[in-house]
Amino acid sequence: MARDQIDMTPIETRDELVAWLEQGCKPKSQFRVGTEHEKFAFLIEDHRPVPYDGRRSIRSLLDGMQHLLGWDPIMEGENIIGMFDVTGGGAISLEPGGQFELSGAPVDNVHQTASELFAHLAQVREVAKPLGIGFLGLGMTPNWSRADMPVMPKGRYRIMTAYMPKVGQYGLDMMYRTCTVQANLDFFSEADMVKKLRVSLALQPLATALFANSPFTECKPNGFLSMRSQIWTDTDNNRAGMLPWAFEDGMGFERWVDYALDVPMYFVKRGDKYIDVSGKSFRDFFAGKLDVLPGERPTISDWANHLSTIFPEVRLKRYLEMRGADGGPWRRLPSLAAYWVGLLYDDEALDACWDMVKDWTAEERQKLRDDVPRRGFRAEIGNTNVLTLAQETLRMCRRGLQKRQRLDRNGRDETRYLRPLEESVARGITPAEELLEKYFNEWNGSIDPIFDEYAY
Repeated sequence: MARDQIDMTPIETRDELVAWLEQGCKPKSQFRVGTEHEKFAFLIEDHRPVPYDGRRSIRSLLDGMQHLLGWDPIMEGENIIGMFDVTGGGAISLEPGGQFELSGAPVDNVHQTASELFAHLAQVREVAKPLGIGFLGLGMTPNWSRADMPVMPKGRYRIMTAYMPKVGQYGLDMMYRTCTVQANLDFFSEADMVKKLRVSLALQPLATALFANSPFTECKPNGFLSMRSQIWTDTDNNRAGMLPWAFEDGMGFERWVDYALDVPMYFVKRGDKYIDVSGKSFRDFFAGKLDVLPGERPTISDWANHLSTIFPEVRLKRYLEMRGADGGPWRRLPSLAAYWVGLLYDDEALDACWDMVKDWTAEERQKLRDDVPRRGFRAEIGNTNVLTLAQETLRMCRRGLQKRQRLDRNGRDETRYLRPLEESVARGITPAEELLEKYFNEWNGSIDPIFDEYAY
């Protein structure tokens, strides 16, 4: 989750909310890609979660990273809860159960996001190794129960933890027991944003299948390939999902603002204090009708923070966030950025994708989204299965990346990052099915080997 914004400019009109989003438009020459990924920290000796405090702790990790990188700490009261690079590099933050997140910098190409990622993992290892801490890349913790999970000392998470059980059965699992990898991409106009939003929403289940990597819960197969994706179907449906209205006429920045105004809020931040306004709408805040802040009107910061608590499959801020993928081993992390850059930043690929999805109905898109967590590549839409669609989109993606001609210092283009996805599709099985094969065969029904084979 992003770090809280600080811009106390008061908002007077709805048009200002629209304008704030519109400021995300940028010329194609300035398009960037950003990658965010979360990973589970575990104690190497017994594969248990890492507490926030103590000698071998999340706090020790953050302190060590701060000294190593020289980044500025993000504090909440006495507690370090993250850090950021003041030169605009990236940020490190904590998810509710201590999942360690790198929010990468917006960069020109996938080579740069891959380099940033590998540098980050090398730095983290340097600090973590003497502490006896390892990191696991999976979509859901394979062994820990809810009760096992440590709780990070962040005010916004306290409020969310109290609110989640009121609005769905899986909210606490989402917060404490899942990890994702996310790619963030740009748009040059309102129409371009709408087209990219629609294409990526419709195709998000393909990314879920390609990255499905959470088949275990509490040491046993859970019946799903992406339990993380299944968890999102009953977390808080007021702020999640496939946004069928985004495909209706009149979609644009204003329509997103009207949607966000009615999504229930979690908190308002004043200074270092989080004020619990859970369940109240931003529309009421806008009208000065919040009982805990009578007469007070929202600021730009409040709006930016509120937008970061909306969790659909694709999220609009001043860029688009692809949110359908499970966290995974390091080799696959740059693949997500490569997949979406190849499809969304090449006009021919974007048009071809739109032709592929434009006749799908809202019901068909929803059914696909609902079927993929369990069925993976075998899920179907119309008469086509996800495996066939994944093959087609990877071909388009490869062409789009070749045309971009972003070469690394060895003269290789960005298509090299598609290899893990192409290997999955060639085998016709998701990463989760690969894990299950190992579990039932060479691992002899134990998930312990995962902490060696899938650690960073």
